Amino acid sequence: MVTIVGVRFRCAGKIYYFDPGEEQIPRGTSVIVETARGTEMGTVVLANKEVEDDSVVQPLKSILRIATPEDFAVVKAHKEKEKAAYKICQEKIARHELEMKLVDVEYTFDGNKILFYFTADGRIDFRELVKDLASVFKTRIELRQIGVRDETKMLGGIGICGRSLCCSTYLSDFIPVSIRMAKEQNLSLNPTKISGVCGRLMCCLKNEEETYEYLNAQLPSVGDLVASKDGTQGKVQSVNVLRQLVKVIVSMEGDEVEVREFPAEELEVVAGGKRSRNRTENQASGKAETSEHPETKEVKSGHRRPNSRRDSGEGRKETEGRKNRNQNRGRSGQRTQNPEGDGAAGRDQAENRGRSQREHSTRERGQGEHNAHEHGGRERGQGESASKERSTRENGRRERGRRERNQGERRGEADANREKPMTVSAESPQE
Repeated sequence: MVTIVGVRFRCAGKIYYFDPGEEQIPRGTSVIVETARGTEMGTVVLANKEVEDDSVVQPLKSILRIATPEDFAVVKAHKEKEKAAYKICQEKIARHELEMKLVDVEYTFDGNKILFYFTADGRIDFRELVKDLASVFKTRIELRQIGVRDETKMLGGIGICGRSLCCSTYLSDFIPVSIRMAKEQNLSLNPTKISGVCGRLMCCLKNEEETYEYLNAQLPSVGDLVASKDGTQGKVQSVNVLRQLVKVIVSMEGDEVEVREFPAEELEVVAGGKRSRNRTENQASGKAETSEHPETKEVKSGHRRPNSRRDSGEGRKETEGRKNRNQNRGRSGQRTQNPEGDGAAGRDQAENRGRSQREHSTRERGQGEHNAHEHGGRERGQGESASKERSTRENGRRERGRRERNQGERRGEADANREKPMTVSAESPQE
């Protein structure tokens, strides 16, 4: 554990931790401390307090002393100098024709540095300006560009609520604010009504954001179909977030309707309105994506569908048929060299081709029946039609196979008969 005190240098500024040493410093005491910018005078906002070692950045700088009347006189003299420095800097900016707006001037307590705060739309080349200011004040010069929210925090002002600005009174850090917060609180989206003095969204939109989120979660949406405990059903017309009341349009006898007001805890949502429908559609679309057909998932994941043309026997069979025809052409050109074995080879080849075609047709027929059984409804009809087309193609291919086999046999017999006289004439001289 380490003992610290919290010191603030500006109104609603950040709190910095320092080591008080052996002294007990009460809250509200002005002290002189050593900072990265030099010696500064600040106000204690957190008295002596013990915190964990991990919650502070070591090493802690120590407090030099409690502020004396002489120190307050020095600060008062610096305030007068800041006013004169502000006017001089304005003149220098106009002389250099720089597009920048001077916001504030600050002297450090020891007088070794002067800080000039300004705003600008973009980057400004102020090197010549710094040289002129250094030649006038004979000290270190620092120009620091700030945003419009920091400018408003420094200057202060009155908000549209009639009170002092939140950022200049109690906000030590700027909280991110979005347009969604205004929508959650059912505020007008007119920029002039939800924007602050700085031109940005008002910081106070964040103050009640969590409360409105909780209360809105207990209410139905406008347009929802709700039912009360007594069985009355109707459509939500409007809601009162703070009072937790819901106005419901109830249908009466005939074409008459009536608007009734119910407490939110007495209603139950039966069917959602526009926002609920969108939510339901999104959930349904998410379920549809997760309940895709297994074959579709395989295609998306990079696997091929098992009943596609390239994986079925049809594509492989056509490829083998082309190979067999090419082989037959090659063998027909060599039959004159081997006349006796050519006819038998042709018959064997034709029989093998017919056998392979029958095996493929059997596998394909079984696969078509399996696919037709797996896919119901419209897919079953498509599978049956595809199976019929495949069976028709199979019959045609078997018929062509038989014709090719018969042609091969006849061609082999003709070749054998054509070569036989040559064999007899070659053996006659030996007789």
